[in-house]
Amino acid sequence: MPTTSAAGMSPQYPRKPTSSSAVDVPRETWVRDTHTREILESLPSGDETTPLAAQLAEDTRRRVSLQNHSFARPETTRIITVANQKGGVGKTTTTVNMAASLAQGGLNVLVIDNDPQGNASTALGIDHRAGVPSVYEVLVEGAPLAEAVQPCPDFPTLLCVPATIDLSGAEIELVSLVSRETRLRRALDVYLADRDAAGEPRIDYVLVDCPPSLGLLTVNAFVTGREVLIPIQCEYYALEGLSQLLKTIQLIQAHLNPELHVSTILLTMYDSRTNLAQQVASEVREHFPDQTLVTSIPRSVRVSEAPSHGQTVISYEPSSTGALAYREAARELSERAARG
Repeated sequence: MPTTSAAGMSPQYPRKPTSSSAVDVPRETWVRDTHTREILESLPSGDETTPLAAQLAEDTRRRVSLQNHSFARPETTRIITVANQKGGVGKTTTTVNMAASLAQGGLNVLVIDNDPQGNASTALGIDHRAGVPSVYEVLVEGAPLAEAVQPCPDFPTLLCVPATIDLSGAEIELVSLVSRETRLRRALDVYLADRDAAGEPRIDYVLVDCPPSLGLLTVNAFVTGREVLIPIQCEYYALEGLSQLLKTIQLIQAHLNPELHVSTILLTMYDSRTNLAQQVASEVREHFPDQTLVTSIPRSVRVSEAPSHGQTVISYEPSSTGALAYREAARELSERAARG
């Protein structure tokens, strides 16, 4: 650990080894790694005598592991649709917190709020009052996506296309429009191409939040995405309706978007104290071994509170168990892309 100099002004770190055979490592990297190692070595080695002490020690280890960690940048923009027609499974919460975690990890992220409730916009602190340029104007009126993009106040590299109350009528209006299923995809393709032509930083991840239904808004999201992330709540009836969702994805894949596939399943609201949660998790992992992330999201008061403050849990309470879990899930998501 650093000590204070005689003047009491600046911390003194351990001296860097000066062996002639040592690799020339930048001082700031060596100092950070040395400091991290000292923290890890100072932690209890797993023999904590109470559950609370064990949990605190484990959270500290996870926090140190994530500290200053930059996520792997994908070779091309990953477009991920977050969907589950069953409500209350943590779909929007997963969208915004995964997006915030990826942005905090140094990546450029765009969230498209395709749910008329606009909860993703609220959680990201984005203005989505009636009349604000939004995904409605893009889908129904053919406005450029760039006109609706807003920056997230908490994360410089996180952008959002908000949803307003106008989107609630879009399902009906889209029925009579030409190419109604592909309007969002074409708008996104133009936006990404224009950014590239202008020399702007490439968007690494696009996350599309969907309403809890399988209507035209969700179909547009499926046609836009190349991957589907399905949050599954670790509760009774968790798998109810999943077969219909998978059938819809297969239909989209066969007729509108051959690239679409379920790449990721994330277990949410997990409570390790209950047999039910463990049983649901085991069943999901058995049926989807390659898609299910190792990380699961626990029930967390802080995760539930954050949207009411117009924030994600990543900015609202970054040291909470829920924030750590979402950051670990985002890291796992990015590492899977790097491996594959």
